[in-house]
Amino acid sequence: MSRQLHLSAFLLSGPVVHSHAVWRHPQTLGNYLDPEYYARVAKVVEEGLFDFLFFADRLAVGDQMGGSRELALRYGAQDATRLDPLPILSYLVGQTSKLGLGATRSTTYYEPAHIAREFATLDHLSKGRAAWNIVTSMNDSEGRLFGKDKHLEHDLRYDRADEFVEVALKLWNSWGKGALKLDRESGVLADPTLIRSVQHQGEWFKVEGPLNIPRTPQGRPVLIQAGSSGRGRRFGARWAEAIFTIHPHLAAMRAFRDDVRAQVVQQGRDADSCKVLTAVMPFIGGSEAEARAKRDRHNALARPELGLVTLASQLNVDLSPFALSDTLAQIAQSPLIHPAAAEKLLMQGPDTTLEQLGRIFASSVRVPQLVGTGAQIADQLAELFEQGGCDGFVISPAYLPGSFTEFVESVIPHLQRKGLFRKAYEGSTLREHLGLGALSD
Repeated sequence: MSRQLHLSAFLLSGPVVHSHAVWRHPQTLGNYLDPEYYARVAKVVEEGLFDFLFFADRLAVGDQMGGSRELALRYGAQDATRLDPLPILSYLVGQTSKLGLGATRSTTYYEPAHIAREFATLDHLSKGRAAWNIVTSMNDSEGRLFGKDKHLEHDLRYDRADEFVEVALKLWNSWGKGALKLDRESGVLADPTLIRSVQHQGEWFKVEGPLNIPRTPQGRPVLIQAGSSGRGRRFGARWAEAIFTIHPHLAAMRAFRDDVRAQVVQQGRDADSCKVLTAVMPFIGGSEAEARAKRDRHNALARPELGLVTLASQLNVDLSPFALSDTLAQIAQSPLIHPAAAEKLLMQGPDTTLEQLGRIFASSVRVPQLVGTGAQIADQLAELFEQGGCDGFVISPAYLPGSFTEFVESVIPHLQRKGLFRKAYEGSTLREHLGLGALSD
């Protein structure tokens, strides 16, 4: 069998996804407060044999743009409003049977025991379909919500995250295989000799265990990560089994994947133990002209000023002092921009103006928009995959659930005919979908 690509569906538990127009789009059914809003998507992508669905998340309404939340709340910036994704995934467990289910949790504002218990529970309830998208959070607004004057500095967040994951793994591994007996006749619940004590004392955490939840069907959730900075990539290379990324073209995608795979090997892991999934936003029509018209109608619904609000929130900087005509190279040199933000800005192209980037963020937060018939989209994806740009794709919707319905009906059959995508689930756990192999005890 030829190398197979992997597919993930991307959602936020709010009205906005990468597209700031989702909630306004006339083809979007329902709204983010309705559980069926998510169930419709989950059922469609499971029918399409996706590996998993995952929710990105943010913990606070940002006020980075001019110190105000007014614009974000009035018109709907990306972090204006969210539900907690974990209860949604618990609901989706009962709506699906094979689809992997992932959610974001922050290592900066949670404790390892919180994460270990939540995702162990999800993995049990889903019979081995859970994934944790590891983030370190983004901005001072999140810090203040949790009683901190400022958000922890960038590299320190990753230092904390490294130890956080170490502790979570110890907790998940504290119950050995077969430790839970549930022997009604003998009255033995568990074998204490197969349950390990956790005694962790480090720079950030002091934890005494074991976890009070038995070993899960997968052993632990699949670990997902999306850091693009140098420090973020090192973190991902150490821990991640799937990395979500956004790049504008094949050369950038391939350079990123090559770098990640090399760093994974440096960490003593097999390069194929980490799947690199790049995001795309498809617009599918019966003709290329129809698809282009769909894209243009969608983009016209996305307010450019909201793109700058979301950008400021992600960078944790105030962009209001800068002119819309300023280039990113000029902005990156300003003393108002901290080094991590400058690095991220320059990655978008130094000659790009702030106005141009605001429009891009409003319509897609930089996710490439693919336009064409189902066959044309399949050809574009096949080229990116076969040329080494990625191990698969994160599909980001323009409207719900229609973007996914169109993709499943119009693109996946062509990928299957090319021999690049499964025709049935061959396993029942997310680790099996991703070809990651079983974990040792």
